[in-house]
Amino acid sequence: MNRELKRVSIVVMLMFVALLSSTTIIQVFQAESLSADSRNTRTLYDSYMVERGAILVAGTPIAQSVPTDDNYKYLRTYSKAALYAPVTGFLPVNGAATGLEHALNGELSGTSDSQFFDQMNSLVTGQVSTGASVEVTIDPVAQQAAWDALGNLTGAVIVTEPKTGRILAMVSKPSYDPNLLAVHDSEAVTGTYQSLVNDPGNPLINRSIDALNPPGSVFKLVVASAAIESGKFTPDSAFPNLATFTLPGSSSIVINSGGGTCGSGDTVTIATALRLSCNIPMAELGLQLGSTAIREMAEKYGFNTSYSVPLDVATSVYPTVLDDAQTALSAFGQYEVRATPLQMAMVSATIANGGVQMAPNLVEEIIAPNLSPLESFTPKTVKQVISAATAATMTQMMVNDVADGAASNARIDGVNVAGKTGTAENGTDEPYTLWFTGFAPAEDPKYAITVLVEDGGGLGQKGYGNLLAAPVAKQVLEAVLNK
Repeated sequence: MNRELKRVSIVVMLMFVALLSSTTIIQVFQAESLSADSRNTRTLYDSYMVERGAILVAGTPIAQSVPTDDNYKYLRTYSKAALYAPVTGFLPVNGAATGLEHALNGELSGTSDSQFFDQMNSLVTGQVSTGASVEVTIDPVAQQAAWDALGNLTGAVIVTEPKTGRILAMVSKPSYDPNLLAVHDSEAVTGTYQSLVNDPGNPLINRSIDALNPPGSVFKLVVASAAIESGKFTPDSAFPNLATFTLPGSSSIVINSGGGTCGSGDTVTIATALRLSCNIPMAELGLQLGSTAIREMAEKYGFNTSYSVPLDVATSVYPTVLDDAQTALSAFGQYEVRATPLQMAMVSATIANGGVQMAPNLVEEIIAPNLSPLESFTPKTVKQVISAATAATMTQMMVNDVADGAASNARIDGVNVAGKTGTAENGTDEPYTLWFTGFAPAEDPKYAITVLVEDGGGLGQKGYGNLLAAPVAKQVLEAVLNK
């Protein structure tokens, strides 16, 4: 009898061990994958049981949760949806969230570490927990002005505050309606998402932070900064004023925009090359500086560095290994140099801020359900990229570029605007990528702006930066300066 009891006891013990082991495996090792499994409808429904916090612009919700009668309890809705889609992103029932819905999911859903005591209180009291709200730094006047100014162009506009790093506008076109991706119908969401993925305009891409394009002549600001900061060059440093330039070790020819020399005379200064946006003297300057000096300055400005705002930003690139021909091309933003609009906005904002770079940021405040602040924005200095003297020199050259140069369409009566245009080539028969970057007022910069036009004004057209990008910047700057 004792022997039988012993056997039964052993079997029971082994069963308990097996049960404990399987429970541990499920709860510890498989919990995350099971929660993420699209077939786990209970987890999906539970995630919607909490009233998700709102995303606010100037105190007004641009994303919020409203009660429903279905199993999800709450529906995520977006106001002025296409206008703010690059900021909010979307929260689908059957996929990954994007934008701030993803970047601040913990705060919005009430599951962040800073909301631990709220979670515990909900468990004790039985009250349904509520997520935190997020106030963003976006200025509604700047956002609407950027949207209107960009019109039907494919591209982006980003506006920042040079002294603080606040992002005041983040517009990307074409855009989309996040409401169509938040409905409680998985098949409908999948169909909408697939149609957006297949759209040749790529509306799901946030071009202000995710699009990497050749910067063209706006990159000349980086090269000129490296030259002035080195102490070996001044704005009056001169180079042979050639109509054509053969790349070293190559038969390829570089020409200036429109052909011909860079103004009159046998030589041309850095200041004139920047003002008229000439390629040949910048290629000559690039060869004298060398790729290492250019890359070091580019990296000071933020190239080759990953960062978030808290949206993840695509890494702008300056190549690490270049021969002389490639270095010459890179000096006017071609070859394999790539940049996001936010990166070029950081270049302009740094110059505007006396050479001091501030960390760009999209979040002003995170607010608890009881309206107390969980986290508030504090400006953060990244580094002194260039000296105040170099920044002043760069500012004056950029002012000249707008007042009497290749960025003349950004002029505003009664306001000194500092700026630089860019017209980057993408290959034979491909539309140019057009740019404007700058700030205003030049003597006391309040706003830095970068405009990107990806399609050159339309398929088959080859516009240039001053024709299409500069007027967009002018319209936006006028709106924010006059508000």
